[in-house]
Amino acid sequence: MLSTREAYGLALAEFGSQYDFYVLDADLAKATQTIKFKEKYPERFLDMGIAESNMMNFAAGMSACGTPVFASTFAAFAAGRAYDQIRNGIAYPNCNVKIGATHGGVLIGADGGSHQCIEDISLMRTIPNMTVLSPCDTEETFACVRAALEWEGPVYLRFGRLGTPDIYEKGALKFEIGKGQVVLDGGDAAIIAVGDMVFKSLEAAGRLRAAGIHAAVIDMASIKPIDADLVCTYARKAGCVVTAEDHNVMGGLGGAVAEVLAGACPTPMEFVGVKDQFGRSGAPQELAMLYGLTVEAIEEAVKKAVGRKR
Repeated sequence: MLSTREAYGLALAEFGSQYDFYVLDADLAKATQTIKFKEKYPERFLDMGIAESNMMNFAAGMSACGTPVFASTFAAFAAGRAYDQIRNGIAYPNCNVKIGATHGGVLIGADGGSHQCIEDISLMRTIPNMTVLSPCDTEETFACVRAALEWEGPVYLRFGRLGTPDIYEKGALKFEIGKGQVVLDGGDAAIIAVGDMVFKSLEAAGRLRAAGIHAAVIDMASIKPIDADLVCTYARKAGCVVTAEDHNVMGGLGGAVAEVLAGACPTPMEFVGVKDQFGRSGAPQELAMLYGLTVEAIEEAVKKAVGRKR
């Protein structure tokens, strides 16, 4: 059981022999796990120091020479400190830069509110030309990194800090940007989740089945572009939708799904996520309880959503 940030480092190291690309980091190579690529391909790795904004512009310039570039740091520093450089230096000219943002959400634990980024998905998905991906396990992380390498243009990849149980068997996932994955079928409710919350959604669905509620679980790792057809298919099939994410309930996955539903198939919906609060220091399990990022919270949200459709 690896964290998605660990899987990110492994993916970079593995794909280094298959693709031509560079990796930049902002003095956090051990934490972001880009050190794995550095150890294997030191000639294609640059540590830019604690200068995230400069790193983004440097990555944009390097990519203009024809080679994809990964720029890695914590989500709080990538989406926050370097927002202007990402918007104007990378996305506006549509540069082939992949932003590897680790330590997203409050479940990273003791780093506290300054480092627990709960607004990065919202910030990144509203930038034109930007693609946003958030994998849930090791296999999907590898798939997302490969997809980003083969995608022409900027990509924001969001990774977590904690170990995540494997959902997909090696080689069994057919990932495609713009498509979601139905990991569990059901017709009473549709749970759409990303990152750490996908496995928790599966656990919640198991409990709900014991209560006679058959909920589908959809892994929406491609947040932008989102799989609108799949969202609407399950909204119509199930009659209600719940989103689950380690992110602010405003503007993230929940916002993206709500936009689809409002425009194409209005459906009762509930949101599981951080309720517009800053994070704080604590053990991940304590923070999950505090911010409502638990199996029980998903279960209750589904029951509430089901009750609204009757």
